[in-house]
Amino acid sequence: MKSQDIAVVGILLAVGAIVRYLSLVIPGPIVSNLVIAFYCLAVILVVPKFTEVIGIGIVAGIVCALLSHSIFPPANLVSEPIGAVVCLLTFKALRSKLSVSPAIATLLGTLASGTSFVIVAMLMVAPAILSKFTTMGAFAGAVIPIVIGTAIANAVIAQILYPPASKVLARGRA
Repeated sequence: MKSQDIAVVGILLAVGAIVRYLSLVIPGPIVSNLVIAFYCLAVILVVPKFTEVIGIGIVAGIVCALLSHSIFPPANLVSEPIGAVVCLLTFKALRSKLSVSPAIATLLGTLASGTSFVIVAMLMVAPAILSKFTTMGAFAGAVIPIVIGTAIANAVIAQILYPPASKVLARGRA
């Protein structure tokens, strides 16, 4: 990855971290994760190699784990690399076919990240979940709508930010 690409990824992860940190003031057990929107945008703009996208996902996972008040923050270390890989693969498959490929890639990346987070959390902290919810299904039923809502919001954000961000990057590379 070129130094300019590393800078783009770093800046977008920093913006995502700031937004995530500020969102923690919103009361409630679960907060939307806009870090995903920003790392997906970074992946879409830079189109890194497979190993590089895993690195982006790991860094995003560390950021999310550190700035989390979820039931099992370390699940981010698994879910964010999965989301980043899904975003990259989706974008590569659709970028020349659809103008909304940034939105679709971000939507699917967020869904993959959120769903894998829920699964890891359910496996790792089942007793804690069952102390707050009557069944694991009730936990999933409460959290999956949040994942879907976050995925839709992230897709809209990425699609809106992609055109101006790609124009700025194109100017810098010319």
